[in-house]
Amino acid sequence: MRRRVLQATIAAVTVAVVLLGFPLAFLGAQLVRESEMRGLEARATSAARAVDFRIDQQIDLTDTMLEPYTGGSGDIASSVVVHGPDGSVYRAGPTMSGRVLSVDVTSSDGASVALYVSWWDVFWRSARVIALVVVAAVVAFAAGIAMAIWQANRLAAPLVYLAASAEQLGSGQVRPHLEPSGVEEIDLVAAELARSADRMAGRLAAERQFASDASHQLRTPLTALTMRLEEITLTTGEPEVKEEARICLEQVERLVRVVDDLLSRSRKAQGGTTEAVVLWEVVHQQEEEWERPFAVADRELVVDVDRTTQVLATPGALAQVLATLIENSLKHGAGTTTVRARSGGPSGAVVVEVADEGQGVPDDLAPRIFEREVTSGAGTGLGLALARDLVNADGGRLELAQRRPAVFALFLAGVPAALAPDVVLPRGAAVSSKGERRRR
Repeated sequence: MRRRVLQATIAAVTVAVVLLGFPLAFLGAQLVRESEMRGLEARATSAARAVDFRIDQQIDLTDTMLEPYTGGSGDIASSVVVHGPDGSVYRAGPTMSGRVLSVDVTSSDGASVALYVSWWDVFWRSARVIALVVVAAVVAFAAGIAMAIWQANRLAAPLVYLAASAEQLGSGQVRPHLEPSGVEEIDLVAAELARSADRMAGRLAAERQFASDASHQLRTPLTALTMRLEEITLTTGEPEVKEEARICLEQVERLVRVVDDLLSRSRKAQGGTTEAVVLWEVVHQQEEEWERPFAVADRELVVDVDRTTQVLATPGALAQVLATLIENSLKHGAGTTTVRARSGGPSGAVVVEVADEGQGVPDDLAPRIFEREVTSGAGTGLGLALARDLVNADGGRLELAQRRPAVFALFLAGVPAALAPDVVLPRGAAVSSKGERRRR
């Protein structure tokens, strides 16, 4: 959206500058030329009156008398030529060569006065006006771009906050309160999103409460039934009764596991924990924790993460995932282990890569490396599987990007740094779409 607003505004400014600037430059140049020619005509007329005065007063005509009409300060220098009634010629001013412009005036006594100026002198004065118009057009264009950027940010920022609010709603968190942006349409969407969030939160709360209550209510009779079946198994002497009691006990135990699983999921669903996390802080914490084990193993741990990069994740889960990947590299890898972060493309994702210089992952193990109990023999086979589950719970993705040497890639949702990177706030916080924060 921001790019489209910029393109539309810049296109409008360009059209306005072209439609107004070109005619203005042409008309300005024409006005300057006509003004200079009128000035020459005025000087020629003044010179003709002076010649008539001298002729009437029988004062001799000289070249010196024409000097005031060759141009003063700020005027274009001109050459003045006067042909007297008796055929005499008088000159003053510089000699003109090349292309010239001239003005001729005949006095009352029959004297001819001609003023000549260089065509280039008039042209450069007109060019100054054109240059001034061009500079004004560039300034107007720059101001239009600045206004377009401001307007685009003003319209796009509230949408970013809406996206952050929707992300929190999807992860199960209480949505932040969004202050009005001043854009009616966006505020309508924000209000409707808030109402939808309230309705969804109520429904989810009711469902979670029902699952929790049902699980708790079922655990007691199931426990009593299990004890009764065990007592029957121990006291009866009939093989058939024991077998039936054993089968019933297995069914009850399976049902207990289902109830425990429902209760566990209900507890996990009490609300997502994703928030805006400074990635460098989490990675630096892991660097300090694993620095000594790597030193003991005579290996090096290198971190290449921008301090300003922020991601949407659960801090504890992200730390556990990074610890798993670093530990995995320490156990199964070799050489220098590098933890680096880079942009994941136009989607705004952030990719965290953990790589080493070891032999990599065997071909037969690579397709199933994230499955539970799949291991090369040096571990339990649960670490990577649990790490992938934690990443998936935060809406991210964990993959084996390269087999030899091994490179694990952790894809996380990024937070735009240019538009208030801390849009995901704790419970009860308010987010201003104008870039300001306040606490309720």
